[in-house]
Amino acid sequence: MPLGRGDPGAGVKTEAESFQKRPSRGAGRAGSRTAGRSGATPPAPVRPSRGAPSPARPAPRRAPAECLVTVRLRRPCAPPPFPGPPTGRTPAARTSACMALPARTLSASAGLGWRQAARTLPGYAPPWARATCAPSRAMAFRQEPQPSCPPPAAGVAACYDYLVIGGGSGGLASARRAAELGARAAVVERHKLGGTCVNVGCVPKKVMWNTAVHSEFMHDHVDYGFQSCEGKFSWRVIKEKRDAYVSRLNTIYQNNLIKSHIEIIRGHAVFTCDPQPTVEVNGKKYTAPHILIATGGVPSLPQESQIPGASLGITSDGFFQLEELPSRSVIVGAGYIAVEIAGILSALGSKTSLMIRHDKVKEVKKTSSGLELCMVTSIPGRKPTLTTIPDVDCLLWAIGRDPNSRGLNLNKLGIQTDDKGHILVDEFQNTNVKGVYAVGDVCGKALLTPVAIAAGRKLAHRLFECKEDSKLDYDNIPTVVFSHPPIGTVGLTEDEAIYKYGKENVKIYSTTFTPMYHAVTKRKTKCVMKMVCANKEEKVVGIHMQGIGCDEMLQGFAVAVKMGATKSDFDNTVAIHPTSSEELVTLR
Repeated sequence: MPLGRGDPGAGVKTEAESFQKRPSRGAGRAGSRTAGRSGATPPAPVRPSRGAPSPARPAPRRAPAECLVTVRLRRPCAPPPFPGPPTGRTPAARTSACMALPARTLSASAGLGWRQAARTLPGYAPPWARATCAPSRAMAFRQEPQPSCPPPAAGVAACYDYLVIGGGSGGLASARRAAELGARAAVVERHKLGGTCVNVGCVPKKVMWNTAVHSEFMHDHVDYGFQSCEGKFSWRVIKEKRDAYVSRLNTIYQNNLIKSHIEIIRGHAVFTCDPQPTVEVNGKKYTAPHILIATGGVPSLPQESQIPGASLGITSDGFFQLEELPSRSVIVGAGYIAVEIAGILSALGSKTSLMIRHDKVKEVKKTSSGLELCMVTSIPGRKPTLTTIPDVDCLLWAIGRDPNSRGLNLNKLGIQTDDKGHILVDEFQNTNVKGVYAVGDVCGKALLTPVAIAAGRKLAHRLFECKEDSKLDYDNIPTVVFSHPPIGTVGLTEDEAIYKYGKENVKIYSTTFTPMYHAVTKRKTKCVMKMVCANKEEKVVGIHMQGIGCDEMLQGFAVAVKMGATKSDFDNTVAIHPTSSEELVTLR
């Protein structure tokens, strides 16, 4: 069955027999190799009958460009690694056959190894470069896949199929997926690979959160029959282990790029005024038909003109550089980062204050014993009061994050941003400039690592696999706040559901209980769960919970919400007892 057309000058009419072992297979290969070395002309090919020895096949002659490659497999299993199945053909014939097959066919049958090997051959162009995709019905500025650029001449920008600015989770995921689909990709990054999540975000934060959880559980040892566990916590020990783990991840990311044949360009990228979208890094220019901006975000910091002494504080980035546990900490903010870091510091023994919206820092002063904060507390119905917090060892600003888009020279191309600097994109991650895209925190929507990863991969499939409608659905994205105890949420809140469906069409189920872990402990924490249902069928449009284990149990329930499960689907599911998660399938 014809599977694809060969490249010009590389096609050959051939058939691949079954990969089942035959007595004459080794002889066939040996004969082919001997003929190639001696220069002798091999005998004319004879198609063997079933079970008969297979004679050596001749070296293939150059065939017309439109000649089809026909592959007949007796079993649908993957063939051996490149350079080809053991059919007795010469290496040239095997190479021609591999070159003529679409990359997707090779990937499905032989894994990534065949494609990577074929990519290194002279004259290789990925299948998507020859494909023609139908224009999208939904995209405002859809561009077709373009062929690989030729090698750059002296003084000309180096050209790739896909150029990614930013070595964070979203950019790396998109680049690797594009490479899997046959694109020649490069990643520009001046810092450590992995971005915020790996280096100063999710990963080291979760290590510290686990440390804080251990500290909490130590208080319950006596209640569970163990002798009191009196031990001094060492911040330096966990910091060394945490940093070593992050370094291992950096190395893994780099090795993954190397294995995927993705070039790493070290430095800061800025757009130029060239006619085709081009970036400059360390004085060298790079271009591609498709350029992705995935530069993430940076912590916000108040200006000195707004709050004198603001620069005396640190951000979440600086939190992971602390060499010891602060004795007295003040966290300014009320979002994910503020709540999580405040919980970690408090659980580990730092006297911690969390300043939320009605607390406004007026001034920060440095004294001999630390920092001194002057703040104004404004409570509705009461007169504002001035408060001073002395002897502060650590002031941490967690007042939001800004897009890391400044310094890219976006104005050179006219790339549109909002007033905060977020790059404006449509539902397919397109900017207003053809061939330039953006994913992740730099877009300002759903600032979560898995969102950036998913959006980046969807984009790669659209650009290099001709999946014109490939895009991320931003609805029903689950998320967890790693507080103490953790908070999990997916879907609509009660207010959002009422706004969308009307109050008369929304029904709420909720429960509050004490987890079984606390059945024998003096320390008690409650677990709260809430289910939001809409319309007569009671479709579950939102699930929200807080308590021990909520961070781990939410993922499965998020699948149910994404699939459109109803309350009756939950009711018809047999509970796992005794667990906290069973409460969601026994709500009344």
